[in-house]
Amino acid sequence: MNLGTEDLPGVVVDAAWLAAHHERVVTADVRWYLDGRSGRAAYEAGHLPAAVFVDLDAALSARGDPRDGRHPLPTPPAFADAMGALGIGDDHPVVAYDDAGGGVAGRLVWMLRAQGTAAALLDGGLRSFTGPLETGAGAPRPPAARTARAWPETLLASADQIVAPGADTVVLDARSPERYRGDVEPVDPRAGHIPGARNLPVGRMLDPTTLRLADPAALRQRFTDVGITDASEVIASCGSGVSACILLIALEHAGLGRGRLFVPSFSGWSSDPGHVVASGDAP
Repeated sequence: MNLGTEDLPGVVVDAAWLAAHHERVVTADVRWYLDGRSGRAAYEAGHLPAAVFVDLDAALSARGDPRDGRHPLPTPPAFADAMGALGIGDDHPVVAYDDAGGGVAGRLVWMLRAQGTAAALLDGGLRSFTGPLETGAGAPRPPAARTARAWPETLLASADQIVAPGADTVVLDARSPERYRGDVEPVDPRAGHIPGARNLPVGRMLDPTTLRLADPAALRQRFTDVGITDASEVIASCGSGVSACILLIALEHAGLGRGRLFVPSFSGWSSDPGHVVASGDAP
């Protein structure tokens, strides 16, 4: 028997909750590394019991024009096929984790929830699990039927909305301060940030030792510090629309509502020669 959407305690669950409900959810390992290390190799070296491996590049992204960014959303049919092949059907709740505080797994959580599937992030990820890990390729789940659903426009932001934002719109950049300022840029065509974007690095959401999200009150304060008290006018961005999802999850966990994702993020923005790029600490 599966849990229903209303039975998940929130967009974030802890290791104790997962231990008590692991047989009623699909646990998903979504490790991926910007430096080119293999997420699948990390999974096979040790993963949570019965977890399925979800490949960011193959299952959660598509190929597109550089202006679409490094990780465009897959088409709804492609996403449905990928999830169904992993045994994640319409009614299968998912708890996703990584080893980066949710900076990668948050993408799967956001995508599933955008399409109405119950999903939550494991707080602290792999580091929060104290039991023995499984190794190897893992036992596959039976394929499941999954409906292809359109990505809701209300949860997405376009480049035009970045160029001409509403009066109350706040664009948040989840990348490290060094990349935001333009001191370094390991993968994208230009260094710096989208003009007007405010920097709120993923690391500021997390305890550096446990990689767990800060408690809701602390998260609200961190958002208040960058001028946000309501998520409805927030557009989250990062390098390629992946780590930005943890900002959106943190907004919900803090009780501030749901913001929008700018999927192309800086990789797409900086690939368009018509877009200005800013540098330094100021938006």
